[in-house]
Formats: sequence, structure tokens, C-alpha cells
Amino acid sequence: MPNDDTEAESGEGVVELQRFTPLYLRTNTPKGRGVFTSAPIPKGTTIETCPALLLSPEENTAHIEHTSLYHYTYNWPLPAGGKGKTQAVILGLGSMFNHSTHHQNVVWTRDLVNLVVVYRAARDIETDEELCISYGDHLTFVDADRGVESEEEEMGLERIVL
Repeated sequence: MPNDDTEAESGEGVVELQRFTPLYLRTNTPKGRGVFTSAPIPKGTTIETCPALLLSPEENTAHIEHTSLYHYTYNWPLPAGGKGKTQAVILGLGSMFNHSTHHQNVVWTRDLVNLVVVYRAARDIETDEELCISYGDHLTFVDADRGVESEEEEMGLERIVL
């Protein structure tokens, strides 16, 4: 889940983009592609600042929802005066972070003024560890982190006594 939305302090019209450089993309994980680190990342380190491309609700409904790009968008509040929400395409590595229900090690914050998302280490992250965020509770895919125990609980098998 994201941290609170923020309004970043930056110079007028200038947004500092940051990236923790020892990152790499693996293409053969159980979740598909994933972002990993080749060096330890201390808790609190800014991993990436990614620009966001805000979509209008009309663009999102008419076009994006009908493509695979929709699965990579983030919910985004409408600009001041608008009611509801829309979607944003997060550029950079932001849309490549996989979801983890129990082991997310990266938190993210929307900067609504500067239209960026900032990703930070939620804890110390080890070399060659995958960087994962939480997508929230309403997933549009089967959660690869979901274990046999949670499947048994869902089906009520933990109550069966032999």
C-alpha cells in the first residue's frame, strides 16, 4: 500500500529524479519479470523516483482498460476540483515492481503536485533480493505469494479433523 500522498518540496518546475543504481531486471521469475538489487539497500533509501503519466478517465475507459497496459497502471486521484480517480502510467522501473502480500520490502508515495511516485526501502534489503511492493487487496491476478496454507484456510480445510 502506498504511504500518504505528498506534495514534494522542489524548485519551481524542477523534480529531482533518483535511482539506486545497482538494480537489474530478471525475466524468469515465478511472477514474470522482476526488479532485483545487486547490492544491499539500507532501510529508507530512495530506490527510484518515477514520473507519472496521468490518464483522463475517458482515455482510461475507452482505450487503456482494453489493453495489457491496464495491468501496469496505478490508481490516481483526479486533479483539484475533480471527483473520483483515474489511472496513471508510471514510467521508469515503477511499473516493474512485483506484488508481494507478505514480503513487500518497498513502499511508495505519490507526489500529486509533481506527478511522480517515490519508492523507498521499507527495510534493509539484501543483495539479489527481489524488490516488491503491495498492490493492495483487490488483485486482478492469482497471487504467486499465496501459499498452500491460505488456500486451505479459504476452503475451510483447517477445520477438518481426521
